[in-house]
Amino acid sequence: MKILFVGDIYGSPGRYLMEKHLPEMKREFDVDLCIANCENLNHGRGISKNTILQMKRAGVDVFTSGNHLWDNKQSLDFIAETPEILKPINVPRNALGGEYYLFESPNGEKCAVISLIGQVFMPSADMPIPALENLLQTKLVDCKNIFVDFHAEATAEKRVVGFCFDGKISCLIGTHTHVQTTDEQILPEGTGYITDVGMCGGHLSGIGVKKEIVIKKAISGMPERYHPSWDGLEINAVFVEIEDGKTVKIERIKRKYEQVESNTDSASSKS
Repeated sequence: MKILFVGDIYGSPGRYLMEKHLPEMKREFDVDLCIANCENLNHGRGISKNTILQMKRAGVDVFTSGNHLWDNKQSLDFIAETPEILKPINVPRNALGGEYYLFESPNGEKCAVISLIGQVFMPSADMPIPALENLLQTKLVDCKNIFVDFHAEATAEKRVVGFCFDGKISCLIGTHTHVQTTDEQILPEGTGYITDVGMCGGHLSGIGVKKEIVIKKAISGMPERYHPSWDGLEINAVFVEIEDGKTVKIERIKRKYEQVESNTDSASSKS
């Protein structure tokens, strides 16, 4: 199975890049399954029904997430009724979002997609290792192909979880920092790994926000209204090829695109 995973899609610049370039990228890699982290789709904070449907039309099959999934209260009912939108499995049970998604390709091959969140420098969540162990041993015992998006801040935490599940899952791909790392690898027992896949959006920014805004906030200490940056457009992604539950190829993708004139994008919130 050939999987394309796109790092955190940030606001309208990220959505623009997906609409314009994702279909061609899927053809280039002959992709069976396209996954994207969606928690920053809606102006950098949460999702909306329209932004998810926009990304589905662009070619995304399943959406992983993280701590910002529920930031847009108007989207909560839509999250509850859309199984392709996954919450981290180690957040409270009553939080909205799918526990996992079992994707089946046209040739009948299946892959379980899971979202997981870290504990270090992150909002309160259960321990990720027991949560993932429990899911694998109860509901996914017979599933060989297992893709995990580990949404976490600390590099050490991502490495530990990667090694803990080496050979038990097909791949563990890190998200959250919006900064792509260059440590893509196949771990000793066959699990594909990268500490952070990066971000889709404007990279001459404060992890997606216009740099002038975050600089002003850093100097003044006062809340500022965030706007996504259109400077330095990039798609950060990873291509993974899985055979019999093991990663046989992992390729980091970092593509820069010409500057375009920004369109209007509402502010996310004060922060």
